[in-house]
Amino acid sequence: MIANVLCGAVLFSSVIALPSLTSRQGLCDYPQEGYQCQTDITHFWGQYSPYYAVPSDIPSDVPATCNITFVQLLSRHGSRDPTASKTAQYNVTIAKIKSKVPASAYTGQYAFLNTYNYTLGADDLTLFGQQEMINSGVAFFERYSELAKSVTPFVRSSGEARVVESATNWTMGYHLSKLADVGADSDYPYTLVAIPEADGVNNTLNHDLCDLFEHNATYANVASNAQSKFAATFIPTIQARLNAALPGANFSNSDTINMMDLCPFNTIANPTGQLSAFCWLFSLDEWKNYDYYETLGKYYGYGAGNPLGPTQGVGFTNELIARLTNTAVVDHTSTNSTLDSNPATFPIGPWVKLYADFSHDNDMTGMFYAMGLFNSTPTLSTSSAMNVTATHGYSAAWTVPFASRAYFEKMQCAGESEELVRILINERVIPLDTVCGGDRLGRCPLSKFVGAMTFAKEGGHWDQCFA
Repeated sequence: MIANVLCGAVLFSSVIALPSLTSRQGLCDYPQEGYQCQTDITHFWGQYSPYYAVPSDIPSDVPATCNITFVQLLSRHGSRDPTASKTAQYNVTIAKIKSKVPASAYTGQYAFLNTYNYTLGADDLTLFGQQEMINSGVAFFERYSELAKSVTPFVRSSGEARVVESATNWTMGYHLSKLADVGADSDYPYTLVAIPEADGVNNTLNHDLCDLFEHNATYANVASNAQSKFAATFIPTIQARLNAALPGANFSNSDTINMMDLCPFNTIANPTGQLSAFCWLFSLDEWKNYDYYETLGKYYGYGAGNPLGPTQGVGFTNELIARLTNTAVVDHTSTNSTLDSNPATFPIGPWVKLYADFSHDNDMTGMFYAMGLFNSTPTLSTSSAMNVTATHGYSAAWTVPFASRAYFEKMQCAGESEELVRILINERVIPLDTVCGGDRLGRCPLSKFVGAMTFAKEGGHWDQCFA
């Protein structure tokens, strides 16, 4: 198959071989439910969790008297290797073990370290992550088949290779499901607009423009400072235990967190997501603390805990408003006016019913907060962990795991004069009562939802970015 890819304004093609349609990865990962093995551990890895369906207090099915008329998917890329900087750190931590710890220490739960070698790559999707995105495309088609069987989605991604590859794998899963539906059309491939992640390029799917946010320590270090405070409440105990079990390693706080990171990264490096032996070195309570530690990184990095965090999501929010209302984009922040004014790279109209955008966890966090989806979440404590009940449904694992899926729906319902808006993040219906006076099914009239997006429509705090 040939995938048409628009990068900026340049059209090029690449060959894509469609894989056979699979319904799950091994026995752990399913298209709709996501990763379901050892959930008391794997669902507490913050943004390093593989996608899983989050419990919803509001029914996620479409009410019987309603029809879906529009869907915008916003997705994180699939599971990947550590970033280049992280993989270098992990390599150093493992090298320290190999060079300093006597072989006699490799017993019990630590025995696997005797033969373990660090082989993780950097930045790229893993095989597990590729299948995750195929599964996501399958799940989207199945969920919205009434629209999807006759509508081609408009697909856009940020330009980093793993994000473009994630978008491509998603279209594979979507199209494989479409081929299996005898009533669906079989046109393929789908055009993919990839927006470069380069200096000076306006890109709503990747933050990089707001100078003060990117480079001023007042904003850039908020998250790491918050995480350090919380780490001091639980990491020293783990550090002492590891140093006692592995004499000579002399683990620092950072090494200790690295050892925890190696659990999810070695798990998703396995094609079927087999749980890594690193995971058993820590207790369930320690994983809950780790999950909260990662949540603090997102909240204070790109959420309400950072004065300029939500502003990074304003551009995408204004694009979403344009798509929901079939009107031109009105924005003066991170939108790319060249692309957004061109129907080939930003089509708008009642005939465009399905959109799929692919981005990163940090950017998605800013988008969710720019929309006010977690207005009810209190300020997160840096001295003690808060569970998802206390945070009113906010955590990194619940919002931006690998292959995270947010659905922005419009539905037409009997007895309603206006379309209703509903939002699901990883199968959890987001209550909109504090956003736009949502009903008991988590829905707002379109006009009320758009009217509530005042933060985005007024540009957030973009005026402070270049002060």
